[in-house]
Amino acid sequence: MGSENTIERIAKREILSCSPDTTILEAARAMAQARCSSIIITENTLPVGIWTERDTLDIDFADPESFNRPIASVMSAPIKTIHGATTLGDAGLRFQMEGVRHFVVVNDAGRAVGVISQSDVILRHGVEHYLVLRNVGSAINRPMVKIHPQASLTEAVAQINAGHADAAIVVGDHGEAPGIITERDLIRIIAGGDGLPVSVGDIASRPLISVCETDSLLSARNILEERHIRHLAVATEDGELKGLLSFSDILASLQYEYVQRLDEALRERDEALLKSRKDLHLARKVIEASLDGIMICNPKGLIEFVNPAFSQLTGYQFDEVVGQNPAILQSGLHEKAFYDRMWQSLHVQGIWQGEIWNRRKTGEVYPEWLTINVIRDEDGAITQYAAVFSDISERKKTEERIKNLAYFDVLTGLPNRRLFTDRLQVAIANAHRHGSQLAIMFLDLDLFKRINDSLGHGIGDQVLCEVAGRLEHCVREGDTVARLGGDEFVVLLPELDHVEDAAKLADRVISHVKQPLRVDEHELYVTTSVGIAVYPDDGLTDETLIKNADTAMYRAKDLGRNSYQLYTPAMNARSFERLSMEASLRHALSRHEFTLVYQGKIDLNSGRMSGVEALARWRHPEMGLVSPVEFIPLAENMGLISEIGAWVLKAACRQCQSWHELGLPRVRMAVNVSTLQFREGDVVELVKQALDESGLPPQYLELEITESVLMQRVEENAQVLQELRAMGIHISIDDFGTGYSSLSYLKRMPIDALKIDRSFVNDITEDGDGAAIVSTIINLAHNLKLRAVAEGVETQEQADFLRERGCDEIQGFLVSRPVSGEDLVSLFDRNLL
Repeated sequence: MGSENTIERIAKREILSCSPDTTILEAARAMAQARCSSIIITENTLPVGIWTERDTLDIDFADPESFNRPIASVMSAPIKTIHGATTLGDAGLRFQMEGVRHFVVVNDAGRAVGVISQSDVILRHGVEHYLVLRNVGSAINRPMVKIHPQASLTEAVAQINAGHADAAIVVGDHGEAPGIITERDLIRIIAGGDGLPVSVGDIASRPLISVCETDSLLSARNILEERHIRHLAVATEDGELKGLLSFSDILASLQYEYVQRLDEALRERDEALLKSRKDLHLARKVIEASLDGIMICNPKGLIEFVNPAFSQLTGYQFDEVVGQNPAILQSGLHEKAFYDRMWQSLHVQGIWQGEIWNRRKTGEVYPEWLTINVIRDEDGAITQYAAVFSDISERKKTEERIKNLAYFDVLTGLPNRRLFTDRLQVAIANAHRHGSQLAIMFLDLDLFKRINDSLGHGIGDQVLCEVAGRLEHCVREGDTVARLGGDEFVVLLPELDHVEDAAKLADRVISHVKQPLRVDEHELYVTTSVGIAVYPDDGLTDETLIKNADTAMYRAKDLGRNSYQLYTPAMNARSFERLSMEASLRHALSRHEFTLVYQGKIDLNSGRMSGVEALARWRHPEMGLVSPVEFIPLAENMGLISEIGAWVLKAACRQCQSWHELGLPRVRMAVNVSTLQFREGDVVELVKQALDESGLPPQYLELEITESVLMQRVEENAQVLQELRAMGIHISIDDFGTGYSSLSYLKRMPIDALKIDRSFVNDITEDGDGAAIVSTIINLAHNLKLRAVAEGVETQEQADFLRERGCDEIQGFLVSRPVSGEDLVSLFDRNLL
């Protein structure tokens, strides 16, 4: 405990003392000369008694000879002592409890080292901020003693004693100003030794210094200190004398229990309270009144104490949690790393503060603002953990309400312009980073003003809310629907694979919005015009995209409303063309618009056809022959590729069997199988069905798969290929060298041939690198006991190069373009080289 808060700091070190046989007169003269209010009577250097100004009231002033009595006969004994290490707060409390105005300050050996009085505590305690809150009138708690100026000194002393006072007012006589007589005046009279005065009026101190009863105690204390006096007269606001104020009255008004707590606060009460278990016990009366929940845990982290507010906030009573781990309050919403960081902060900094979610006894999860302090003893060892928390549910709700007002539309609950702009900016940054597209749709309800004008804004607001719900129902997860104001809405599509996806969504939105809606007794019909802008083609900033989407929306209105338009006219045309192609593709199979063409594979040794590859073609009634480069990816995106692939497989098997039945040389029919067919369909069952329906022997069917099939779901696909091989089906890898095949996968898969991609064959006679790659693939195939087939062979030089390198088969325009089944018949039995 620091000496700055103990009485050692303020005690008077110069002790006025005398022997027991010193006369009262000599003691009084010593006190008057030293301007001291007490004298210590010592014997053999040890204090045996004390004589104070207060003790003068017990002297018989009617007998002057009494002044010559020894001081031991009138001293107070045993002497009241106090240890120098006592706090100012405790000293003040003892003054009040023991009814004295002086203590002799002693050290550990019991020797007197100083004297402390009530006035010392008042002047040095540091309670100014408390005194300024109390007025002088509140400290006057006993009647004022009034003495007539003609009264004798003996009569005055008797009146002061009867009033249990230490001073009295000497009232004015014949217009004379009032004065005051105090115990110090009695000391002065005794010390004078010139005989007793005729009357009290002759010795009264004047002028009488006074303060108003409404003045603060602090101002009164300052006057006492500045004037070196110990009493002030107290007057009403009308000037009437009400009483006398002394240091004793000020000290009595301080309510020492509060002073002691205030003293602890001035000594950084938090550290003092957290120092030891004893301090925690003393602090309970304070923390039990706290509105914040307080929990004290021992060094093992087990709960030792909780206050009533803890029980009110958590639902757990004291007996239910004492000895328990605070983990009973955990909500389960925080990961282990959260608590690891908390303990790290406690161990390093001694404190953790932050927001946490905990659980009440009822199971309700709620947010807290929590502060945890580590309490250590003088040696630095942890003695307790103190946690203070408050329920911030209402604050969180308020924050959420403020957030909603700032970022969400009050009527529909949709994001407002501010939040939409924020999300659009984030989406633009993400699209720029990944080189992807996004789109925004600007929607305006057609002729909405008529509803407001005819049925009122209340009905109009309900329509807007219904439209908002329909828009949210249309979009994907991750898309944003916002209301900009009035009847204007926007939709953000942050991930866009194809522009047509935005057009499809616009179609869906238009269709949903125009459905009849019922508001009260009204059945209403609303349509919308939609404008679409795409990043990066139609703008690179949020402002530009919104403006261009708005422009496209007005173009849709100009063209008749209830439709959509893309900002870029060329993009608009491509979108409509693609959507039209999608619609046609869905019905192409049922309308028998697909056909097969065949391209032969030639054995380089014999020059004769050794196999045929079936290739699908789509003859659109209006667009004519559509390239597979266009409709195959479209069919994959639409999920139609498996259905088309099944048709191709069955038609190719039937064609191959029909050639056999004509007696033509038997060749293998190669059919491409897409990755999606492996992922979505039962390839083995489909092949069995195609062979059964056509009657084609399995050894005359070859399935061409891409390298991606080898890399996806390796174990499952390997099993499928094993089953196909067991049936007698041949397997080849198409476009080999363009993917990322692993040699280990090639070794494990039941494969018969590698087809060298045409991009490598094109440059074999001119590019040394291309020739090296092709030669390597041929060698690889032969080392794995596979056939090597080259695609895209268009010149004799290429064919000669491949023959020299040992390639087994070739395929390309040099020997045959893709032709119909009827035209291919003429190529059988011919040396095509």
